[in-house]
Amino acid sequence: MANFTVNRVETSPIEGQKPGTSGLRKKVKVFTQPHYLHNFVQSTFNALSAENVKGSTLVVSGDGRYYSKDAIQIIIKMAAANGVRRVWVGQNGLLSTPAVSAVVRERIGADGSKANGAFILTASHNPGGPNEDFGIKYNMGNGGPAPEGITDKIFENTKTIKEYFIAEGLPDVDISVTGISTFLGSNGQFDVDVFDSASDYVKLMKSIFDFQSIQKLITSPQFSFCFDALHGVGGAYAKRMFVEELGAKESSLLNCVPKEDFGGGHPDPNLTYAKELVARMGLGNNPDSNPPEFGAAADGDADRNMILGKRFFVTPSDSVAIIAANAVQAIPYFSSGLKGVARSMPTSAALDVVANSLNLKFFEVPTGWKFFGNLMDAGLCSICGEESFGTGSDHIREKDGIWAVLAWLSILAHKNKDNLDGGKLVTVEDIVKQHWATFGRHYYTRYDYENVDAGAAKDVMAHLVKLQSSISDINTTIKGIRSDVADVVAADEFEYKDPVDGSVSKNQGIRYLFKDGSRLVFRLSGTGSEGATIRLYIEQYEKDSSKTGRDSQEALAPLVDVALKLSKMQEFTGRSAPTVIT
Repeated sequence: MANFTVNRVETSPIEGQKPGTSGLRKKVKVFTQPHYLHNFVQSTFNALSAENVKGSTLVVSGDGRYYSKDAIQIIIKMAAANGVRRVWVGQNGLLSTPAVSAVVRERIGADGSKANGAFILTASHNPGGPNEDFGIKYNMGNGGPAPEGITDKIFENTKTIKEYFIAEGLPDVDISVTGISTFLGSNGQFDVDVFDSASDYVKLMKSIFDFQSIQKLITSPQFSFCFDALHGVGGAYAKRMFVEELGAKESSLLNCVPKEDFGGGHPDPNLTYAKELVARMGLGNNPDSNPPEFGAAADGDADRNMILGKRFFVTPSDSVAIIAANAVQAIPYFSSGLKGVARSMPTSAALDVVANSLNLKFFEVPTGWKFFGNLMDAGLCSICGEESFGTGSDHIREKDGIWAVLAWLSILAHKNKDNLDGGKLVTVEDIVKQHWATFGRHYYTRYDYENVDAGAAKDVMAHLVKLQSSISDINTTIKGIRSDVADVVAADEFEYKDPVDGSVSKNQGIRYLFKDGSRLVFRLSGTGSEGATIRLYIEQYEKDSSKTGRDSQEALAPLVDVALKLSKMQEFTGRSAPTVIT
């Protein structure tokens, strides 16, 4: 048994270590600066209560991106020096963000221990590699992201830090092999438990969904399936879940070998970056001629998802609404009913209509999964989602890409339970169009302007806030742009008062609300690693079932025109087109 001592290292604050909505994300070259990661980790330990550090159990894993393995060894050594009793690491350092949440909530160690919290090493859907992005965030004992009270404290600590603690004499732990390594320090015994990345998560999914029903669907000759992990950590679960448990063919898995650089791609499951899956599903510029019935993708850390039918894209806003509308019938976990539903403010109001129809509690929250977590911990919310390809439920406290795929497979299995012996298959497209016929359609698109000059981005937002001082002037301007667009009836900056803890989140996005239910929303995103990302959300509600089949971009063209001219987007940013349209 190796012995280690605690080394106190003098340091000084490093600017810019403010965690965004999902932790701290920067370029790898920033994280590899001397003391950079160490300062942030120590500032986090210092922000936590003593019982969540001394003698605690800490999960440390991530999406496997470049620099993860080095970072895991550093955090293990710092955890030992700060009095942590044991660290749990997924084999090869791999755990999806939803799996970390599941492990924190569900796993019991060989000695009966339960996790107090977790460091997740991910920059989510951002690219990986020596010249790309790295990230770190802390999750609490409920399995959810640290609340603002903690992240604010971490940031304040980074501005005053003078020292950090790290174990000396503690060797690097082989995280490629499962098993427990034991060491001895001044605080007593310290263990590192390397465990199978998939087992706990698969067990949880089997307790939620009817795997037998899904297996019957997936193995039916009438059904075909495709899953793309985009070389992210979802690949560590795909074979176990879809092939071994559910009977899918191995050839149905795309890019399911996790890679440090995500194969040189951008692990963001949308129509722009998941090109191979999009083509396989019969969409895009080079579509396959014989696409599968169902396709799905997950992002780098497998908390986001994209759902596709044959030659058909399901918007994330529609996806969460359709899951909520069908959950009680199709998913055993929800068979006794939904406690409530919630969406992020920029997400379309499709979920609102379902909630109203089913008489469910409904919440509109700022972007950031921690707001959903509060509602779930209080027993107010069962299913939630956001337009940025995030969907989930109260089984954990993170969004969950593979959960969303299994939810859709469950709905398809339920709708086709009498059709798999030769009847006509109910398709993804059928389910979505039936939903529109019942609840109406929310035409919806999002324009992302990535890596915009930060000053220019702030100028756009300041201009949009200034316009809100006079609704009549806004409407005069709009009529000069498009006479066929309804009047604005309200305009504000979204503010949220949490019904659970009373906390208030201000400046959460700029909204223009139209008389016909249409919306324009402008937001600065906190998930990029440099520059600023302006997100523009455009939504139009159509109740007339004879008009729900239009092309989305065509239906939204008048509002798009208004949004771009009203915001003076090109004038302020120099951008004539968005980086990504979803």
